[in-house]
Amino acid sequence: MTGPDRRLNAFRPDLADARLKGRVEAARFVAGRAAEVAAPVLDVRSAPGVDAGLDTQLLAGDAVTVFDEAGGFAWVQAARDSYVGYVPASGLRAPGPAATHVVTAPRTFVYARADMKRPATAALSLGSRLAIVGAAETRGTAYALLESGEAVVSSHISPVDHGADDYVAVAETLERTPYLWGGTSAFGIDCSGLVQLCLRMAGRACPRDTDMQAAALGRPLDIGADFAGLERGDLVFWKGHVAIVLDAETIIHASGHAMAVVREGLAEAVDRIARLYGRPVGFRRP
Repeated sequence: MTGPDRRLNAFRPDLADARLKGRVEAARFVAGRAAEVAAPVLDVRSAPGVDAGLDTQLLAGDAVTVFDEAGGFAWVQAARDSYVGYVPASGLRAPGPAATHVVTAPRTFVYARADMKRPATAALSLGSRLAIVGAAETRGTAYALLESGEAVVSSHISPVDHGADDYVAVAETLERTPYLWGGTSAFGIDCSGLVQLCLRMAGRACPRDTDMQAAALGRPLDIGADFAGLERGDLVFWKGHVAIVLDAETIIHASGHAMAVVREGLAEAVDRIARLYGRPVGFRRP
């Protein structure tokens, strides 16, 4: 019998989440403390070191629970998808005011003041969360103000309860984004990260990894050998890969072959991937 998934449950031999007491063995159980992501993009690694594998990423404003901190790394669990891993502690801060807005442009800049001619202090990805405290206008451009006095372009953000009508249209805005294993941002993204981020922008929860999505996201589809019946927004799964259906003949996916988010003919992708990894193993409608 397998135990709790270590990707989604915080436990080690020396320390574990107090909520897991009785389910796992550990020398000590702790409740953890709340924190939020201060960095624009924060890498989540499998071990506390810069050479450890990149498992996923968190975005500015994401909430986490911190269970341990040592050697410059914090062991955390993300609130939005429960993923567990190690992040640079410098990329976290105490929780601030509740987020009011989310970045809805693929990428945007934070400016030192409400003026695009002032220096940019950061670049944020689609999905980043911000607490907006005011508004300003400079030379006809509207800006939203942060508590720090910094500003973002108002047209690049929406209220946090915003939900895109078509998550596939969000994916289309990320075409040509570089492929990054473990990436979840508009600066670099992998196949399951693309699905997760775009569904998130539509207000829908989504597991992080391909196997999780293939097992639990939406409902399975019974698709024939000719793939008849696939609709826009359906998902095609291979072992370790996922693509989003654009139409009956086309997919969009973060492709390790192209090293970017690309459109590709479904039949072409099936034939190409089959030579190395086999044919699709499942289809789901999220």
